[in-house]
Amino acid sequence: MLAAWERAAGSCAGSRAAEPAPPALSSPPSPPAADPRPRGRRGGARRSAGGAARRRGLAAAAASGGWRRAAMGTAAVHLLLLLGLLHAGPGGEGRKGWRRRGPAARERGEAAAAAAESFPLDFTAVEGNMDSFMAQVKSLAQSLYPCSAQALPHDLRLHLLHNASVTCNDGSPAGYYLKESKGSRRWLLFLEGGWYCFNRENCDTRYDTMRRLMSSREWPATRVGTGILSSQPEENPHWWNANMVFIPYCSSDVWSGASSKSEKNEYAFMGALIIQEVIKELVGKGLSTAKVLLLAGSSAGGTGVLLNVDRVAEQLEEMGYQGIQVRGLADSGWFLDNKQYRRTDCIDTITCAPTEAIRRGIRYWNGIVPERCKLQFKEGEEWNCFFGYKIYPTLRCPVFVVQWLFDEAQLTVDNVHLTGQPVQEGQWLYIQNLGRELRNTLKDVTASFAPACLSHEIITRNHWTDIQVKGTSLPRALHCWDRSLHESNKNGKAPLKGCPIHLIDSCPWPHCNPSCPTIRDQFTGQEMNVIQFLMHMGFDVQKMAQQQGLEPSKLLGMLSSGN
Repeated sequence: MLAAWERAAGSCAGSRAAEPAPPALSSPPSPPAADPRPRGRRGGARRSAGGAARRRGLAAAAASGGWRRAAMGTAAVHLLLLLGLLHAGPGGEGRKGWRRRGPAARERGEAAAAAAESFPLDFTAVEGNMDSFMAQVKSLAQSLYPCSAQALPHDLRLHLLHNASVTCNDGSPAGYYLKESKGSRRWLLFLEGGWYCFNRENCDTRYDTMRRLMSSREWPATRVGTGILSSQPEENPHWWNANMVFIPYCSSDVWSGASSKSEKNEYAFMGALIIQEVIKELVGKGLSTAKVLLLAGSSAGGTGVLLNVDRVAEQLEEMGYQGIQVRGLADSGWFLDNKQYRRTDCIDTITCAPTEAIRRGIRYWNGIVPERCKLQFKEGEEWNCFFGYKIYPTLRCPVFVVQWLFDEAQLTVDNVHLTGQPVQEGQWLYIQNLGRELRNTLKDVTASFAPACLSHEIITRNHWTDIQVKGTSLPRALHCWDRSLHESNKNGKAPLKGCPIHLIDSCPWPHCNPSCPTIRDQFTGQEMNVIQFLMHMGFDVQKMAQQQGLEPSKLLGMLSSGN
């Protein structure tokens, strides 16, 4: 961290002239007179002077124009005291706790040194109050280097691909947004989501209504990262200093296509090739020295992670970079191929059942799926690999799955439309069953985070730190997963205690988790609590209490507390 602040200070050195100058002195300070006493005796005199000499020294520094160095020294002392909390342990254990944790702390230090990471500190000790700790660290960083907050590059900058043959749907060049973090050996590549189209008609409609998802012609020059792409430690506690890459979705093919635009094909579908080309370019920008590459994505991007994470690892190995640990983070891309609540004709993306839409799309896109998954199914049934619970067992790279148990996009393609009117009993039962089915598909997923909420996408939302499952936040769970993968490389290491990575809500209704995102009435815009929301959906308290063998008042109390 200190290294990062030093880099920030260096990067803004040229802007010092813009800062207010310290008060002008009538004459330059005189150099101190030489002390004729022997060095040892001078040192003893200084020690005997104690606090008074230090106070006089600070005053003299301020008077002589050294006010900035004095402030930095004081702040540095405060910083070291704060960082000392990392070794003291939670709950103010003090020196006794520090001694008890000594061997583990030394082991972590050795591992960090071996990894040569730019972020070697163990934040476990302050995990319970991370927001407050990060706010204090940031304040101290700004006092040490007043210009750092303005000078650090928070924006991701657009880079269009040099290979002009790899394009968006309309033939415009594909690209990526990059924010480099010099010194960090961790890279986070994010695949944007945004549904898909699977024939000429609905692709034409998509081009007319959502052109930025099919063309790069109007992409902005910069983007601001949010959630796990944020460079603010209070918003992104464990990945804020990584190299960030945002890859815009402009191929409409769930990141699977491999066909170019031609006279026969009105649109190009090159999602899989775009990822490969971005990897090639990033190798020349520092990815070659990476230790960890986390391929993340939301919605269609989350499914894209499942389809591409092994291919990225194989590509890097073929390029000679076997030492890079490739991992996946799939957010809201774990869809089910279940029967729709009400079957409709396959006219467009919204009404078409997921299985039929992917069947048609994979042919239209010339879509490719991982070979290991493809071998599990008959020829012509590669569409199965687009569904998480079918492709996950075939993956070699570790993948963390984030999935709302009541995903809004899943309900939409299942033709359960929550339009503000109370749902019918059949819809209510369908919704509950969806949560059960999704929970069952995740039971064998090693690392997962599945809140019982009605929502879609989370990891790039600025409130992603607020959602919890069984008392653990998503950033904390990801940090535990990161540590577990690091520990698993050591022989004889048991699973980390108090650091869960398999977190699935067990309560059966949408928004029975009190940390779920805020729900608003679609007509009034007013916020609703859990009970109001369930009543709004037609929840029958009397009937449900009877089924559970509870008094209605007790059931309402359990709902309001999230139990």
